[in-house]
Amino acid sequence: MSFLQFLMILRARWRVVMSIMLAACLTALGASVLMPTKYTAAASVVLDDSPDPVAAGGGPNQSAGYMQTQEDIASSQRVAQRVVSKLPADVVDPFRKKWQERTDGRGDFTAWIADILRRHIKVPATPESNVLTIVAEWSDAKSAADLANAFAQAYIDTTIELKMAPAEQYSRLFDENARALRADLEAKQKLLSAYENSHGLIVSDARLDVENARLAELSSQLVAVQGQLQDSQSRQRNISSGDDSRPEVLQSSLIAGLKAELSQAQAKQRDLATQLGTNHPEYQRNQAVIESLQERIQAENGNVVASLGATTQVNLRRQYELINALAAQKARVLDLKHQRDEGAGLQNDVLTAQRNLDAVTQRLAQSNLQTQTPQSNIALLTPAAEPLAPYSPNFQMNAIVGIILGAIFGVLTALLLERTDRRVRSDAELIELLGLPILGKVSSISGRRRSLRLPKPAIETRKALTG
Repeated sequence: MSFLQFLMILRARWRVVMSIMLAACLTALGASVLMPTKYTAAASVVLDDSPDPVAAGGGPNQSAGYMQTQEDIASSQRVAQRVVSKLPADVVDPFRKKWQERTDGRGDFTAWIADILRRHIKVPATPESNVLTIVAEWSDAKSAADLANAFAQAYIDTTIELKMAPAEQYSRLFDENARALRADLEAKQKLLSAYENSHGLIVSDARLDVENARLAELSSQLVAVQGQLQDSQSRQRNISSGDDSRPEVLQSSLIAGLKAELSQAQAKQRDLATQLGTNHPEYQRNQAVIESLQERIQAENGNVVASLGATTQVNLRRQYELINALAAQKARVLDLKHQRDEGAGLQNDVLTAQRNLDAVTQRLAQSNLQTQTPQSNIALLTPAAEPLAPYSPNFQMNAIVGIILGAIFGVLTALLLERTDRRVRSDAELIELLGLPILGKVSSISGRRRSLRLPKPAIETRKALTG
């Protein structure tokens, strides 16, 4: 079928198409009259994404599914039940009667009416906006606006409740932990105090530094005494060998004086031997003086050796005493270090317990502050107002839809009638059907145009000729 033939069919059967269109339009208008009147009202809430000064985590989590989560909360059963709990009695009573009739009083009435209210609420998706719109649908304008505002307020109250409920749980948990940590801290403090009292020390005092300094001083004294001992022993050995040129002998003023007298006596002895001879009494007296001086020098050398020996003994005793004192001081320092390490461990336990208690106490204060702050990051942006006109039924839209559907069904009906009752609409169609040329044409019959119906014998004859 060509487009021209389609137009000719519509032209021939326009009364059928128009009748169906008119009937569809009237049907749509009649249905609109019978449809219940519905009003819609919308309330908007805004979700603030600025940091929360109370919450420890800062602002809300603007993740990919955050707005979808808020939409689910706004249309949830919990929010609807909160709306039901705030409805006045004159509104609830009619629903209660229906609930009694339909369920015979079985089940939860609040959940039943909440399901009904949820079916009248829509929360359009707003993934790129922080504004959430709650749309309510009802049979009268005031109820629609009240329902939208009630859901918006219930949604805000529910978010506050969802925020405060975990804070209360955390507060109880932190309070229990704080009491346990406080008891642990007190026990460790008592243990540290008992340890300090039993050992007579303070972990943070400077006794260990003093004992370390005393140990270093004893070590220095021992090294000095050992050097003096080695020096005195060496000098004692040198003097015992009989060498008069040793520093100890040369440094003795008495020996030096005796040696000077001995030199004078020896010089006088040589003079007397030359002048008087060796047998002269004067020579003999001088000889006795020389021998006496030599004995005295020898005795003084012995005194020097004896004094060096006494010094060596003193140095030996000092060395022994210092070695013992150094060993005792080392043991004392090691014991003090051990005590201090144990005390430091106890003190670290106290500090750790204190830090744990401080951290839990801080979180406890944070949770208590959240439980005492009935605030939310959601605020009512635009309350719902009573709509001036219902959104349903829409007579104009329903009429247009009826006309469109009527036109479609009218065209389909015309094509169906044309298929069951075939007509010839043009010269070209007649030539195509018969396969014969047209010899003449009558412009009109009985004063009006008529479409020619091709007789069945003619069609059979044409098929036989062209077959």
